[in-house]
Amino acid sequence: MSVLNKIKYKLHLKNDLKRRLKIINHCKIDVLFDIGANVGQYAQKMRNLGYNKKIISFEPLKADFEILKRTASRDKYWLVYNYALGDEDTLGYINISGSSDNSSILNMLPKHSESKAGLSYIAKQEIEIKKLDSIFGTFVESENKIMLKIDTQGYEKNVIDGALESLKRISVIQLEMSLVPLYAGEMLIAEMIKYLENVGFHLFSLENGHYNRQTGQLLQTDGIFVNKNLVEQ
Repeated sequence: MSVLNKIKYKLHLKNDLKRRLKIINHCKIDVLFDIGANVGQYAQKMRNLGYNKKIISFEPLKADFEILKRTASRDKYWLVYNYALGDEDTLGYINISGSSDNSSILNMLPKHSESKAGLSYIAKQEIEIKKLDSIFGTFVESENKIMLKIDTQGYEKNVIDGALESLKRISVIQLEMSLVPLYAGEMLIAEMIKYLENVGFHLFSLENGHYNRQTGQLLQTDGIFVNKNLVEQ
């Protein structure tokens, strides 16, 4: 990537983050559920942007969770938990990618593994999975304004399916959406937008995402959705 293109990319990324912060401020978010936290990159970016309210991060991978826990230990408003969120309370397995932030409960398809070196699965780990509906009340108060960030590598719909009761209280959802199939059984962008519309959330903004390093094809993008009953548009 040329120096000019790097500058353009950083400016584009900065604009995405600034717009995200405007949405969070507009919706008066004071509790952020960080689902699929990896080692805490998203939460750290939010802190760097100036978001200083409560963050609750969930990361099932043991090695990544240890890094996440150390990072969050310096922040009294950042809580971390070593389990996944999904559509049932159970035990399951997660596939570990050579690039750990691409690990998923779902099987990875060639379109994804071939888009960048080092993405293929290298191991598998047993994990605990909980529904957000099962734990939601332990983290929030009636006056809280709540946002979900979901980055679970194709497992996003499962997370939402386990949160259908909680959605009534949630103002904003940010989640990763695929334009082409990258994980077996995942819901693609058009279906996801329709699905979220049906459960009361309207597409409000988009952020740039993962693309094929050889062809430039955009493979994933982040959508930010707002609750039609809770957020003035």
